[in-house]
Amino acid sequence: MYFYQKRLIKTLTEEEFRAGYRKAQLIDLRDQEDFKNGHILGARNIPFAQLKMRSKEIRKDQAVYLYDQMGVRPGQAARILRKQGVTELYQLKGGFKLWSGKVKKGL
Repeated sequence: MYFYQKRLIKTLTEEEFRAGYRKAQLIDLRDQEDFKNGHILGARNIPFAQLKMRSKEIRKDQAVYLYDQMGVRPGQAARILRKQGVTELYQLKGGFKLWSGKVKKGL
């Protein structure tokens, strides 16, 4: 499963993630409470549990940058989004826990 997910989603270092996420759709997969407590500036909250229902909100013609708390769920999310036709998928290595950039608190 690990190697399958590696083909679906490219893992980026924080520097690589920062270089591209502003030109892409930035999706925070954590639950709403975690999102309110702090998220990457410009991120949209679509909790992983709601991803199948809300996947139509994600454009297929744009890159999608995903992150969660520790870098576990983006691989699972990539499988769902790939089935929906999204091809350009990236994840933040180590998740939000290791993010040192700007953070926005509250909605």
